[in-house]
Amino acid sequence: MKLKLENGMTFQGKSFGSTRDIAGEVVFNTGMVGYPETMTDPSYYGQILVLTYPLIGNYGVPEFNPQPWELLRYFESSGIKISGLIVSEYSEHYSHWNAQQSLAEWLKKENVPAITGIDTRYLTQILREKGTMLGKIYCEDEPETYDPNQFNLPAKISVDEEVVYGRGKYRIAMLDCGCKNSIISNFTEREVEVLRLPWNAEVKDKDFDALFISNGPGDPKMCKETIETTRWAIEHDIPTLGICLGHQIIALAVDADTYKLKYGHRSQNQPVIDPRTKKCIITSQNHGFAVKRDTLPEGWEEWFVNLNDETNEGIRHDSGKFLSTQFHPEAGPGPSDAQFIFDKFVEVITNN
Repeated sequence: MKLKLENGMTFQGKSFGSTRDIAGEVVFNTGMVGYPETMTDPSYYGQILVLTYPLIGNYGVPEFNPQPWELLRYFESSGIKISGLIVSEYSEHYSHWNAQQSLAEWLKKENVPAITGIDTRYLTQILREKGTMLGKIYCEDEPETYDPNQFNLPAKISVDEEVVYGRGKYRIAMLDCGCKNSIISNFTEREVEVLRLPWNAEVKDKDFDALFISNGPGDPKMCKETIETTRWAIEHDIPTLGICLGHQIIALAVDADTYKLKYGHRSQNQPVIDPRTKKCIITSQNHGFAVKRDTLPEGWEEWFVNLNDETNEGIRHDSGKFLSTQFHPEAGPGPSDAQFIFDKFVEVITNN
């Protein structure tokens, strides 16, 4: 099978997944572990994922074991969300106490193409130099070019009707733009009930104590209904939290601006700092867009800044009721340094 980039460069490798031809946006992730969680992260929808860690598949794929509220414990959604997978070396023999099947078997069952035998470090150098590019995976005939960022991707993967998770004193209305299971789990573990709604749902007549805007794929400016709902919540003084895409939507709702990063942040080891306290935390990240730090309106400030490239990683309002992070405090996979964000938001709701 071949991987062809939009600049014409072609890489030849061996198939170990489906042989279906696909096209999408080629991105890279530098994480060393956690491919089941990464591959099922809805934020990767429409993307061909390059894993920079050289050996992939050695611990197989864990069992599909639903936890409370029917959330899969080792996966971030109910199925693979990436369009295709590129690795340097695929391990045909896996060994792990919880493994149920091989990575190749899983990919074939879900009809997702994958290629091994490609120099992913060289490929990553190209993507870092030229920026994220469109690409195609195919055997013989090239499929048509597909740019996922030209579409409203949350509309393709959001829930169709409302779902309730957990039980608790407080209820969060969640606009699902492609939410990860571990975010919901972090709320329910804190005895917060989550009302999961479609990305474009009306919330004015719903019964809830706070609003949450989830992570998700694509350009946040495509989510016009979500932006308007978020603006309404902030104007009505409803505590609001956004993560990843949700962070960008909150920024757009208060008339700040966003932009596409050259190649994005997709890793489990990104250092971010709180400019006020100088505290540094190591975070898990997966995004291709960011908030323009110099467009924040009066009353808003940067909450976190990326120490590698100084991009914005979070904002908050002077009132303390409106918060957002670009990184993933729930991790999954990744470090748990930032899980205090959930505690802080529950505190905000409690004190409201």
